[in-house]
Amino acid sequence: MGASTVTMQLARLRFGMNTRTPLGKLAQAGRAMQLERHYSKAEILEAYFNLAPYGGNVEGIGTASRVYFDKPAGALDLGESLALAVVPQNPTARFPGRAAGRASLLEARGRLLEAWRNSGQPQDPEGVARAVLDPVFRLPSSLPSLAPHFVRDHLGRTSGAVIRTTLDLDLQTLLENRIENHLARRRADGITNATAMLVDHRSMAVRALVGSAGFFDSAIAGQVNGVRASRSPGSALKPLLYGLALDRGLIHPMTLLEDAPRRYAAYAPENFDRGFAGPVLARDALIHSRNVPAVTLLAQVGTERFRNWLEEAGVEGLRPARDYGLALALGSGEATMEELVRLYAMLANRGLWRELVTVSGSGRAGSSWAPDSPDTNAGKRLLSAEASFLVLDMLRDVPRPAASALAAARRQSLAWKTGTSFGFRDAWSIGVVGNYVLAVWTGNFDGSANPALVGREAAAPLFFAIADSLGGETAREVWWTAVETAGRLPEQLDLRRVEVCATTGDLPGPYCPRTTHSWFVPGVSPIMESTVYRKLRLDARTGLRSCDPNAKAREAVFEFWPSNLRAVFRRAGIAIRRPPPWSPACGLETTSASGHPPRIASPQRSLLYHRAPDAANPARVAFSAVADDDARSLFWFVNDRFVARTASGADHFWEPRPGRFSVRVVDDLGRAATVSIRVARTPQAPSA
Repeated sequence: MGASTVTMQLARLRFGMNTRTPLGKLAQAGRAMQLERHYSKAEILEAYFNLAPYGGNVEGIGTASRVYFDKPAGALDLGESLALAVVPQNPTARFPGRAAGRASLLEARGRLLEAWRNSGQPQDPEGVARAVLDPVFRLPSSLPSLAPHFVRDHLGRTSGAVIRTTLDLDLQTLLENRIENHLARRRADGITNATAMLVDHRSMAVRALVGSAGFFDSAIAGQVNGVRASRSPGSALKPLLYGLALDRGLIHPMTLLEDAPRRYAAYAPENFDRGFAGPVLARDALIHSRNVPAVTLLAQVGTERFRNWLEEAGVEGLRPARDYGLALALGSGEATMEELVRLYAMLANRGLWRELVTVSGSGRAGSSWAPDSPDTNAGKRLLSAEASFLVLDMLRDVPRPAASALAAARRQSLAWKTGTSFGFRDAWSIGVVGNYVLAVWTGNFDGSANPALVGREAAAPLFFAIADSLGGETAREVWWTAVETAGRLPEQLDLRRVEVCATTGDLPGPYCPRTTHSWFVPGVSPIMESTVYRKLRLDARTGLRSCDPNAKAREAVFEFWPSNLRAVFRRAGIAIRRPPPWSPACGLETTSASGHPPRIASPQRSLLYHRAPDAANPARVAFSAVADDDARSLFWFVNDRFVARTASGADHFWEPRPGRFSVRVVDDLGRAATVSIRVARTPQAPSA
């Protein structure tokens, strides 16, 4: 049947060959000749029986006899032997796990039994009589389901009579029970499925893996291994982006970031709560998962650079960076749970990325590395140890969904993050729990949207139900908590504690009202003196800023926030005393020398603008700039020609024409900024 000898079938099974093409068939025949040259017929037949498919994910006569009849192959009677003999001929149609498959199998077995009885072989009348009766199969629902996804998909073709996996059965049972309990409470909200993975990051050994909430539950496509499914990670990627930004000297944990409306061409990122926090420290932006600061950081790091870094970190199937844009910071790409676990384990391993281990004595699935010998799975460096420490240190302050006495006790050894995908299709929670990396996902395998699928609400409770049950392993001191548990920095970390202004994150300067401390990487982290708090000389009579050193004046400290942040304060109802204007007696030479020049937010040098061909609906380019707090007005020029005056923080829309232009903005104190742009004519659409 199929024009293949048993040896050829063995070659196809053993070497995973594609034999549907003429070249594939020739290669199969060549491999068969090689096997015939080295092994006897009995050895070839034995190897075939040990690899033959028996329906579903069952391979080999030994496994089939255990699965379907709960006995070793040597204990099968004639009827059972004949039943299994016909399955490999058509393992899909004769799969005993389905009623139709059993009917087809019994029909084929009947023909084989008849041939046996007519073969002239010595007959055992009692055995033949029993063989006529239908054998009793164990149904798949009654089979032991010990980590079925792990056994099927993660062991590979590991050789050896006994395979010792890295799985811990107690931990595996723990994860399965917690998932069952969690879904029992959340099914009413339309959440039907969950996956989870637990890895010892010291050895990268997989200790527990649940690919779905029910392997044999066809209603949820339970045999799909959700651990290997590519899905949007949402904000679960943000810690990695912050790690890159730390390594590239863009931020330190207390760097002040802007959580205010921003526009990148047609893209205007929003926070989950649709609001803006104004000035926010980097650590707080990560802890509270603010989207706008993350997008700003990605714009500085570079989408292409971040995308390539993720690819180097083992995230497969990534499209070109231009397909994602700056939304890559918020999970517009896709990753599997395996890939995310390796990334978080990289943070726990001081920036070293390593492969997962599924078999004891293996550095990768199916090879030979011992989990207690980490040097043989050394991996590659993706982040510095300092950046890894700082990211974990920030994630330790992400609040739990519900406060409890256990929360404070577990803070030292638990650093975690949630993620919610676009359209509410995936809810994630992942983190480092002592010596483990734990990841959970909740959702539906059909990808259906559900507003209940929010990481903090749908996945975090399951995450903590597991994390709080892990016991002693999570309470041990780990390297990234040594600063608190032992009062010292972890070894070989080049970090310093510096005093910074608590509200701005910069060096405090003389007028900062309150200071705190921040970690600082010497030679890498950016540091400068805060300019938000400035002392002004005010004319005692008029209250205006004075530039006359001989005039009677008083001094006062004011906060100078940029115009976009002041607008956020105003919308939030926060009143901040604005610095008074300069005295009319002060010239531009004086006023322009103080404060900061405007920062042009739009137009952007990196974009190509187009003039619409329809004169009735012209395209317009937004002119907007962030100005220092003492600027009241902005003056816009195109190629040195005045085009508009706007209030500080307001926009002007300019109708362009094709060409190259220099756009210049000058505030009313004489401070200026310039950007060069290009405008192209959009081709006229062809008429029908």
